[in-house]
Amino acid sequence: MDTLTSIKVFRQIVESGTFVAAAERLDLSTAMVSKHLMHVEKRLGVRLLNRNSRRLSLTEAGHVYYERCKTILEDLEETELELGSLSATARGALRVTVPTWFAGQRLAEFLEQYRERYPEIMIDISFEDRVVDLVEEGYDLALRVTAGSLAPGLVARPVRRVTFPIAASPEYIRRHGEPKVPEDLINHDCAGNDVLETWSLSGPEGERDVPPPCQA
Repeated sequence: MDTLTSIKVFRQIVESGTFVAAAERLDLSTAMVSKHLMHVEKRLGVRLLNRNSRRLSLTEAGHVYYERCKTILEDLEETELELGSLSATARGALRVTVPTWFAGQRLAEFLEQYRERYPEIMIDISFEDRVVDLVEEGYDLALRVTAGSLAPGLVARPVRRVTFPIAASPEYIRRHGEPKVPEDLINHDCAGNDVLETWSLSGPEGERDVPPPCQA
């Protein structure tokens, strides 16, 4: 039998004055109310109520226990209400790590919109390209091009597709030639992010996945 429920039943018996009235308020049977009281008394090893056919009265131990239980239950109810209001309104600090190339006007506009929607949240954002241990370093969220392998307990969600251009200087093309098909890229130099296992390229023939030159 749940002790917390039994304590609540005990308080209701005292405040209602009878087993029947307590049972009606708690939507329980009178027999179940009696069982809850016996559970508390057996657990404590003392009698809490003197009862006869006409009235109930608290024993000395019952007076002490009732006052303590009343305070504890009121504190618990107040805490539940307080936590309920916290869950209804998002607040607190949100630590986020993003790549350095995220820094720009679009991110600033997004953060502005987020702050307007959740004014009680303070955003602590760090720009870094290294692999971050979210748990060890206390981050709530990491925005990355790819999730890669995740530590136990972490969850990855796709946010949006990001498009990158493949570019070369005229001097580079003059010296090394222009790639004609995606597979030609494997023979070219690459300066870029090497965390992607494949590049998904869009062209006249549709999308094609090729290994990035950075991993060649």
